Amino acid sequence: MNRPASAIAGGVAGTAVLLLLLLLLEVETRSAIPVFEVIARFVGTPGDQAVGFVLFTIAGVVAWPLLFIALEPRIPRGPDPASRGVVLGTALWLAFVVTGRGEIGGSLLIIYAGFTLLAHWAYGFTLGAVYGRLLERPGDEAAPSAR
Repeated sequence: MNRPASAIAGGVAGTAVLLLLLLLLEVETRSAIPVFEVIARFVGTPGDQAVGFVLFTIAGVVAWPLLFIALEPRIPRGPDPASRGVVLGTALWLAFVVTGRGEIGGSLLIIYAGFTLLAHWAYGFTLGAVYGRLLERPGDEAAPSAR
């Protein structure tokens, strides 16, 4: 598979993982941290969770994976795409936690920061792992199948 298609497939898988973890955070905090509301508020449409969901999906499936392949050669952590994905996930988390926390404070802020960091690491790892697995490499077509 080519690089953009591999990255987008990784983005689909990573976004699914991130979505599940962030929804778990929302449920566990009894909707004190409405994830899609945070995204909608960030883009200037507070209260419109549909806009937040659409932007979350487009960014996770298309924008961040394409940014990943553009930056991959410059991302530290060696040749493993999954490790590089974790670095990207950390950068995305920094932006998310700073811009998305809204009125959250106290112990809830610590839970929010820690849980969203783990969720973004899972996103980056999954993005990189799927991308690396699907990526065509020179000589792969000549290798015998392990199946």
